[in-house]
Amino acid sequence: MKYLLLKHYRGGPTPAADHPPMDQWTPEEVDAHIRFMRDFAARLETTGEFVDGQALAPEGTFVRYDGEGRPPVTDGPFAETKDLIAGWMVIDVESWDRAVALAGELSAAPGAGGEPIHEWLEVRPFLSEQSTVAE
Repeated sequence: MKYLLLKHYRGGPTPAADHPPMDQWTPEEVDAHIRFMRDFAARLETTGEFVDGQALAPEGTFVRYDGEGRPPVTDGPFAETKDLIAGWMVIDVESWDRAVALAGELSAAPGAGGEPIHEWLEVRPFLSEQSTVAE
């Protein structure tokens, strides 16, 4: 099964620790965090469990179709995914338990001071195609 692991800039059920946001980390701390993420993905590539992953820039906007003409574009007043989602990783694993275990490992990525940030990761299964043939 494929799962989406979402990294958030902030949020989660409860803060695990009081860590400063990444924009307040030193360049070395950011590099260590990114290296951890790359090493984690490389390890999953060797087991065949890594599908894809990307970090996301904080810039972005909402767009929707609103009839003919130019679509409306807005930056608020609601919470936007650019404020929430920092990046994502898609994994293909044998079970929900394995997806949760990997998300737990990824949560230990280092942050300020090299300490694990214990961030909340959102684990979402991909919808599987349901058969439309009645037997």
